[in-house]
Amino acid sequence: MPRFYCPAVLSSGLELELPPGAARHVQVLRLQPGDAITLFNNGPDWDGPYTSGSFEARITRMGRSDVQVQVGEHQSGERDAARQVHLAVGMPANDRMDWLVEKAVELGVGSIQPLMSERSVLRLTGERAAKKVAHWQSVAIAASEQCGGNRVPAVHAVTTLVQWLPQWRNQLPEQTTPLLLSLRTESRPCAEFRSSTAPALFLSGPEGGFSAAEEQAAVDAGFVAVGLGPRTLRAETAALAAMAALTLSL
Repeated sequence: MPRFYCPAVLSSGLELELPPGAARHVQVLRLQPGDAITLFNNGPDWDGPYTSGSFEARITRMGRSDVQVQVGEHQSGERDAARQVHLAVGMPANDRMDWLVEKAVELGVGSIQPLMSERSVLRLTGERAAKKVAHWQSVAIAASEQCGGNRVPAVHAVTTLVQWLPQWRNQLPEQTTPLLLSLRTESRPCAEFRSSTAPALFLSGPEGGFSAAEEQAAVDAGFVAVGLGPRTLRAETAALAAMAALTLSL
């Protein structure tokens, strides 16, 4: 059954119009009045309003650009990762950030913080940064619809590593474990943190990684250096591998 993100407050028996993005998707799929769909409606922020599960719904009217539905029964049950894992990533260039966002959502990421650092190729500010974040948020919505998750993770505004490090704790739950992906010889194996159920945050660098000074700044801000083994992974692969190491182990 097709699934659509609908940020309205949902309840059984409610009649409503789907948001523009979901309505366009219904039109593309050539669904018709009477067809059944699934709606989920959590807020995009990690601590925002969140309705567990999803709702059945049935299309009641198809307009030229709008779609009306009647909300049916609530469907309980969770499909999201048992452990909340967040990513703060030095943005990879080209379309690799799109790919990273999509796959991270499929793995159940809690939120994504795009960062710029000394070695970043992709640098975004102002209106261009805002448009990119809006695009990545739409990628996250589409990925949530496709993979069956009931929660759309937030993609935060682009900032620099220097600006973000002093205030990262304000974004996340107090008990979050901060981990820095690093090739340092003293890095602890990522596997050491699999048994915990506490939320985790992975800080991962761009192409070429963080500089030594940036890594030290992260350690000074409370991050624990962890590694994924002897291989050198691409920026987007490393972040996803770290996520999978924790979310798929429970």
